[in-house]
Amino acid sequence: MSRLQFWESHIEAWQHSGLSQTAYCREQGINYHSFTVRLSQYRKKRLPGLPALIPVQVRPNTPPSEPVGNIRLTHGASLHIDLPSNTSAAWLAELLTCLG
Repeated sequence: MSRLQFWESHIEAWQHSGLSQTAYCREQGINYHSFTVRLSQYRKKRLPGLPALIPVQVRPNTPPSEPVGNIRLTHGASLHIDLPSNTSAAWLAELLTCLG
């Protein structure tokens, strides 16, 4: 197994594990710093062209055509992610971290 395959397999296993990066690295005996460096490289390879931070618009008045209380993340004119209003803040932070 190449070094690239080693790290990609661990990154994909971590994503499906439900564990934090720290907990996964500890459980697998992997150096956390090395993991985060490889994760950053993996994300750049998989998601080229995405900005480091995704601009989000917050609209105080929801148009009648959209359900009231939903969270909408918007990037540019064509990408919209609608989430229920009861979405966990921790989950949303993890999502933004993964996208960032």
